[in-house]
Amino acid sequence: MPERGRAELADPLEGASILVVDDEPGMRHFLVKTLRPLCRRVDEAATAAEAAERLAARQYDVMLLDNIMPGQKGLDWLAGQRELGGVTDTVMITAYADLQTAIGALRAGVSDFVLKPFRSAQILAALRRCLEMARLRRENFLLRRELGSARAGSARPELIGNSPAIAEVRATLERVARLSTPVMVTGASGTGKEIAARHLHGHSGRGHAPFVPIHCGAIPAEMIEFELFGHAPGAFPGAQGGREGLLASASGGTVFLDDVSELGPGAQTALLRVLEHGVIRPIGTEREVQLDLRVVASSSRPLARAVEAGTFREDLLFRINVVEVHMPRLADRGADLIDLAELFLDEIAASLGLPRLELTGAARAAMLRHHWPGNIRELRNFVERALIFGRFQLETLAPAVPAREIAPLEDTERREILQALDALGGNRAEAARRLGVSRKTIDRKCAAWGL
Repeated sequence: MPERGRAELADPLEGASILVVDDEPGMRHFLVKTLRPLCRRVDEAATAAEAAERLAARQYDVMLLDNIMPGQKGLDWLAGQRELGGVTDTVMITAYADLQTAIGALRAGVSDFVLKPFRSAQILAALRRCLEMARLRRENFLLRRELGSARAGSARPELIGNSPAIAEVRATLERVARLSTPVMVTGASGTGKEIAARHLHGHSGRGHAPFVPIHCGAIPAEMIEFELFGHAPGAFPGAQGGREGLLASASGGTVFLDDVSELGPGAQTALLRVLEHGVIRPIGTEREVQLDLRVVASSSRPLARAVEAGTFREDLLFRINVVEVHMPRLADRGADLIDLAELFLDEIAASLGLPRLELTGAARAAMLRHHWPGNIRELRNFVERALIFGRFQLETLAPAVPAREIAPLEDTERREILQALDALGGNRAEAARRLGVSRKTIDRKCAAWGL
């Protein structure tokens, strides 16, 4: 999918697809000639039947429709077409704008009027208004979703900390940020995979456009395709109206597919089509919708094992995992956890209206010794509980290494290396990177063990 070359489009028409519907060849030619140099795509139709075929094949940002056409008024045709779905915003060209026509236009869903005779500047202004309103609706929809996520305790977009582990993550993200390459973020639950995706988005050329997080495991399996790709009216029981999918709402920006392994076979196939061709097909329609978006995915469990189990497409894995970024566990980030704790103390105290607690030396030492199996999510929970009760409950923090029989160092080393190689399909270079040793060390150890 092409990457936008500037921080943002100067003219909303530049990225728009327009359908011109007018039975007069001269007028149709004039409109197409005016719009084609300014828009991403301009198609034309001479009849309502031809326009219906165009709308069935693809989705347009705006339709420019003449009201007076042979056999049927444009408004009457538009009203019937909307019941079938597939029509977005419409600018009506008419020679009459009486009250009856205006009421009919509102009922049919017309966004704007242009009265004949008109100049090209009037058409362009009407189309820009229409596109701007569509952009505002999309942003309003996304803001509502963001607000809901914030209330549920969504992660901050910044990557906090200066540990070598997080510095490597930050460097990788910023290296690929300006590309359109799909990125796979791996790591245990609670390590901040969505934060990494937001950091990538913020440093890309798409930072001005939507960032849409989709938590695949939180959407019922039978509804995931409708949510992702949108649907036509009547596509499933109770679907009285059509709906734009979440992927379409992210067009121009970045979509973050959290727990992508939870997608079913149908959604996986459709997602592969998005990655390869940049198009989706809303459920219940035959039309294609062109998208321009960056896909970032995450998984808490190895997708290679899901491929082996037959629950995840191998070709999708190859396509979605072009660049992999592994989020380290909180226990491996050293003093970063103190920076995060200080941040959470400020944020949560302000949101709850509670006095801020100061981290004592004893609290810091206990936190640095703790293993944090729940990672950043557990740390936030610990800080919030401390603010509520007015003290840090240090007795709940266990040492990083629980009391157990101590095994010889050589046995522990062998076990960890073999487990890493097994999880990574024998990839020694990646195992060395994950374990924090050189590739030569892995080769030498394997040779000593006869591997």
